[in-house]
Amino acid sequence: MNKRSLYLPALCVLLSACTGNPPAVDSGIAPPAAWQLAERDAAQATNQQWWTQFGSPQLNRLIDQARRDSFDVAAATARVHQAQASAVIAGAPLLPEVKLNLTTSRQKLLRGPGGPDLDASQSDDTVDNFGANLTASYEVDFWGGRAAARDSALHNVRASEFDQATVELTLLSSVADRYAQTLAAQQRQQIAELNLANARNVLDLVQTRYDAGSATALELAQQKSLVASQQRQLPLIQQLAEESRITLAALLGQPVQALNLGTEPFQALTWPAIGAGLPSQLLSRRPDIAKAEAQLAAAQADVTVARAAMLPAITLGATLGSDAYKAVDVLRSPYYTLTAGLVAPIFNNGRLSAERDKARARQDELLQTYRGAIINGFADVEKSLSSITRLDQQREWQSEELQQAQTAFQIAESRYQAGAEDLLTVLETQRTLYTAQDQNVQLRLSRLQASIALYKALGGGWQTQIR
Repeated sequence: MNKRSLYLPALCVLLSACTGNPPAVDSGIAPPAAWQLAERDAAQATNQQWWTQFGSPQLNRLIDQARRDSFDVAAATARVHQAQASAVIAGAPLLPEVKLNLTTSRQKLLRGPGGPDLDASQSDDTVDNFGANLTASYEVDFWGGRAAARDSALHNVRASEFDQATVELTLLSSVADRYAQTLAAQQRQQIAELNLANARNVLDLVQTRYDAGSATALELAQQKSLVASQQRQLPLIQQLAEESRITLAALLGQPVQALNLGTEPFQALTWPAIGAGLPSQLLSRRPDIAKAEAQLAAAQADVTVARAAMLPAITLGATLGSDAYKAVDVLRSPYYTLTAGLVAPIFNNGRLSAERDKARARQDELLQTYRGAIINGFADVEKSLSSITRLDQQREWQSEELQQAQTAFQIAESRYQAGAEDLLTVLETQRTLYTAQDQNVQLRLSRLQASIALYKALGGGWQTQIR
């Protein structure tokens, strides 16, 4: 039988035993009333399949593959199972422990008369004994320490579930980001190759004019230098594309040789208008913030556990059994035993008080961690919104820059062929055009990455599930 099937029913019992939801943890941080730079007329970003908003069937396929095959997600799922088993262990002492004990023994006297502690004697040198008993033991949870230990374990279960959601969100955003980088690098490589081919055409023209005596050696050397410079850029861009593919394959849990990206162009990727909602809603939309809150709640319960350990403990026990020399008589002589005990710590050299102080310090640490997670969450959203706003402004003017660079190069090339312009002007317009084309792709990539980052900062449509 699967081990998970053994502890999951017990975990369900523990969860149902919790009376109501735990009180919300007060972080002491007031969220701002609104974001500094939110997109206007944007829909609320609550779509859990946010990656489908980029209009890429290939990206959708990669996301599905990552969710299925990622080793990081599998490891996070295993940690959830560990926490569930720990919760069952922590909750077990809240109910009595019952044990069944069946015993049998044979005692044989080898020589001599025997002694008072032996059942065997010279007259009966072999004695069999059979016994059966049912024992129940229970520690009264007078100070609430046992219940607090269970609550702590249940909070840790929730923390591990939130951690799994965080791992998955980070994975999916990384896949989308790397896929966009890969397509952008491929697009930049195509632009570099086209500009290299154009530069070589210009070089052929200069070489022809040089051979005819209408171009100088300096002009020929300048164009050769430009060709070499653009040729040098190709391996760098190819390296970026290869590194993105390798990283993407690793995120998918496979070698790069097995990665198939198809032929989707970079221009096919689009981004939607994303509504950031209210800052106060972020606390329930970020799994990392929810994880920090659950860990803080667990630490608060651990303080109660440490306090209870400093107080007396009451244990109760009951035994129902029978004992006989023959197996057929084992149930004919029943007996019962009742026990009660009180255990109180007297001297432990400050160990228990130190455990309490340690639990309190742990609680203080996680409170600060929780506050930091909230502030960092606000900052992530603000940075993504700022990036989107400023990138949109840059792209607006860069489009005009690209258009004018294309026009300038066409005019300069035509005038040079007609002998009305010198080569230096052609070279400058070439460099400007290449830079503008490359910058256009990089800005578009940055805009896609900003949208991905905003989805991640908003939790990717994740919502806290209230038990």
